[in-house]
Amino acid sequence: MPDHIADLTYCGPPPLPETLWGRWNADPVLLTVLALAIGLFFSLRREAAPRERWSFCAGVAGLAIAFVSPLCALTVALFSARVVHHVLLVAVAAPLLALALPFARVRLSALLTPLLLLHTAVFWLWHAPDAYALALSDTAVYWLMQASLLGTALLFWRAAFDAAAGRAITALVFATIQMGLLGALLVFAARPLYAPHFSTTAPFGLDALADQQLAGLIMWVPAALPYLAVALVRLLLWLNPPEARRA
Repeated sequence: MPDHIADLTYCGPPPLPETLWGRWNADPVLLTVLALAIGLFFSLRREAAPRERWSFCAGVAGLAIAFVSPLCALTVALFSARVVHHVLLVAVAAPLLALALPFARVRLSALLTPLLLLHTAVFWLWHAPDAYALALSDTAVYWLMQASLLGTALLFWRAAFDAAAGRAITALVFATIQMGLLGALLVFAARPLYAPHFSTTAPFGLDALADQQLAGLIMWVPAALPYLAVALVRLLLWLNPPEARRA
C-alpha cells in the first residue's frame, strides 16, 4: 500500500505478524460511542427481556472485535481479514443487534425484499475494487462503508425476523447465494483485484491473489453459516410450531 494511503487508513498502517497483537485500537471517539451505546440501551430499555440484553451485549462485543481488537489493523494488511471484518458486521453483530434495538418493535416484514436488495447492492458496491480502495484511503468514506453495511444489514435482519417463515427462508437463502456468488468470483479471479493489498500480504506468507482467494472462500462458506442457521431454525419452527408441540 502506498505510504500516503497507509497514513490515511483508519486502522493505521499495515502491521507485521510480530507487531499485530500490540495493535489494539484505542480511538477515544470509537470507545466513547460504544460506551454510550451500552449506557443508552440499558437506561432506555429498562424493561428489556434478558434475551434482548444478552443479544445487545453480544452484538456490541462483535463490533468491538471488529473495530477495537487487532483485527482492525489486520484488515489493512489482508483482504481476507477485511472480509472477516465485514462478515462480523453483517452476519454476526447485525442480527444480534436487530433482536435487541428499539426498532425491533417496528415490523419491517413488508419491506423484506427491498431491504434485501438494498443490502445486497451495498455489500457488492463496497467490494468493488475502486470503491474499496477509496474507503481505505479516506476515513469519512471508510465510516460510510461501515455504517451502510451495518445499517442495511440491521434492517434486513429485522425484516427477516418479522416476516412469515416462507418469505424469511427465501430471503435468507438468497442472501447466502449472493454472498457465495461474490465469494466464487473472488476465488476464481485470474488476478488480484484490490490494489491496497498488492504489497501488504507478503509478511503473512500470502501473495495478493492467494489472500483474495482466501477471502472468497471465507465469504463462500463460513459467511453463509449464520444465514443458513437462522433459515434452518425458521424452517424447523414452521414445520413444528410451538403450539403443535404443546398439543
